[in-house]
Formats: sequence, C-alpha cells, structure tokens
Amino acid sequence: MGLKWYVLGLYKFCSFVELGMSVLERSHLKIIQEVAREGSLTAAGLRLNLTQPALSHAIRKLETQLEVKIWRREGRSLVLTQAGEWLLSLANRLLPQFELAEQRLEQFSNGECGTLRIGMECHPCYQWLLKVVSPYLERWPKVDVDVRQKFQFGGIGALFCNEVDILVTPDPLYKPGLKFTPVFDYELVLAVGPEHPLRDKKFVLPHQLADETLITYPVPSERLDIYTQFLQPAGIAPRQQKQIETTDIMLVMVAHGRGVAALPRWLVEEYATRFELYPVKLGKNGIAKQIFLGHRETDEDIHYLRDFINFAATPH
Repeated sequence: MGLKWYVLGLYKFCSFVELGMSVLERSHLKIIQEVAREGSLTAAGLRLNLTQPALSHAIRKLETQLEVKIWRREGRSLVLTQAGEWLLSLANRLLPQFELAEQRLEQFSNGECGTLRIGMECHPCYQWLLKVVSPYLERWPKVDVDVRQKFQFGGIGALFCNEVDILVTPDPLYKPGLKFTPVFDYELVLAVGPEHPLRDKKFVLPHQLADETLITYPVPSERLDIYTQFLQPAGIAPRQQKQIETTDIMLVMVAHGRGVAALPRWLVEEYATRFELYPVKLGKNGIAKQIFLGHRETDEDIHYLRDFINFAATPH
C-alpha cells in the first residue's frame, strides 16, 4: 500500500514537472530543505524570514497542489514522507546549482567570467599575443582565452557573426557597429639571411625583389602589405612565392638562403640571434603599420573584454 501510494504520488509530482514546473518552485525546495534541517516550522521560518502561520500555509498549499503528502506529524515534529525525502534529495542537488548559476550570471553581468574568443588576421602577432595573454589570464582567473585563425566569412564577418569577440588585424575595416583600437605600431621590413646580397643595404627598392623568392604566410596576395604597398604600385612581382604557415620554419628558410620574407621589424630582431636574420627597410621611407583590436560596440560593457584591449594597448 505504501509503495503504491508513493508511486502514485511520485507520478503526479513528475507530471507537474513535465508541465514546466508550474507548481513546484525554487522557494518550495528551499522550504523543504530548511524544515528538514531545522526540524520545526518556527526555526525554519526564522531562517526563511517567514512567520510560522505563513510557512504552514505554504506547506499545505504545496501539498494540495501536488496532491501528495510531503510531511507527516510525529508528536511535535514534522517528518518527511517518502515523497518528501525524494524532494529533499532533489533540493540538495538543485539549490546549490541555482546558487552557482546566479553567481556565474552575476559574474557574466559584471564581465568577470567567460571565454574571450580572439580572431587572428596577423600571423606574426602570435608571438606578441603570447606576451599579452599570459599576464592577462593571471589578471582574470575566471576568464578563458580561445584563439581562432580560420573564419567562415573572414575576420570582419567573424565579428559580425559572433564567431569571435576580438579581432587582431593590421587592416581595420570600419563598419557601423564595430570599433577598432590601435594597440601598437611596427615597421614592416624585409628579412634576409647572412649571405644575402641585400643584407647590408640601408633600404631595398621594389625592382630588387624581382628575382627573389618571397616567402609569405598562406594569405591572398591582395591582403599582403609587401604586395599592396610595395611591389604592385611599382608593377613588380617576385620570381617566386612560397607559402609557409609556421613563423619558425619561415625564418629558418630565410636564414638558410631559401628566400626573403616581409615581417615586422620587432619579430625579425627578436629572432635575429637565434636564426641569424637581418632586417632591411622597404623603400627609403619604410612601411609603417599598426595592429588594431576590433570588437563589437555592443560588447563595450564586458569588463574582461575592455580590460584586454586596455591591457594590450599598454606598453609592456
């Protein structure tokens, strides 16, 4: 008889749950937990800021709606029924999750928790990014970082489609809804090896690269500054172009005389002793560039995103 009653009551309870928890609420679970913990309505009411009559009414109303007894009287004490024990187990599992969810949502609201998705349109900038990400993660222990390089609709499209939160790019495309912040300046130079004839030149002119093998990242030529700002305006093309994904392999190839590469001066100088590289200015005036961090204007209030931009723009 007891098992039949329990199963019937549990069936009715689950039916309410399936209807979208229209009867059982978080406050009910809290009442069940506190009454079980305190053992009396008076003590539980004090913890819940409810009077004893109000708490008694809430219990009777809940049992009426669920059509199942949750407590039974044993003298002056309230003892949970089997259905009540099951609900208490549910409360002990769910209530901490509610509290954790509220904490996390508050952290999201305050910009203290989340994943910062960074899109890269600047291959050499990985070395710079590592120097920024490491101390940033120490500043934001509850924020993770994910770096993405391949986009479905390009870097700008990735921002608009919420594929990434920040775009690292040397070529900002100003569109309504997007904001770009310059974070550092650099000079694009030609990297050559120790035996290259251009090694000691003060600068190189476009025609001097006509017989060279130009080593680049796997990026279309229309997005490479060495083409758009140096070679193409002079009507010059290199003898050959080789595409290499990895910066270290690219620099090894240059150091061993397999070609030349256009890279940021800071990167060439950083690797110069390791690979014996030499930077040569591109043209008499050089090619000045900037790295920008792009983000959606609607994300301005995300604290950890804004802090990353501010931190990245601060000299280290």
